[in-house]
Amino acid sequence: MGCARFIVTGRVQGVFFRASARDEALRLQLTGYARNLDDGSVEVLACGSDAALDAIERWLQRGPPSARVAAVLRSAAVETPPPGFRTL
Repeated sequence: MGCARFIVTGRVQGVFFRASARDEALRLQLTGYARNLDDGSVEVLACGSDAALDAIERWLQRGPPSARVAAVLRSAAVETPPPGFRTL
């Protein structure tokens, strides 16, 4: 089990990105959170299996239908979030 931090840029705020990311993360049995950042991007911290982290990364590259993702930056994360996945 590992954790990864994703920074998603583009048209990702105001398009239900965080709620949709939460739904996908829960489907993949990931824990963590999704939150808006002041610069207009979305940060996603996800913890789970390597396969699930790769799957959420692929999903983040598309996002929900109304999003327009420009880039997804992935980095390792060491923090462990509480159980479940939430939006902040």
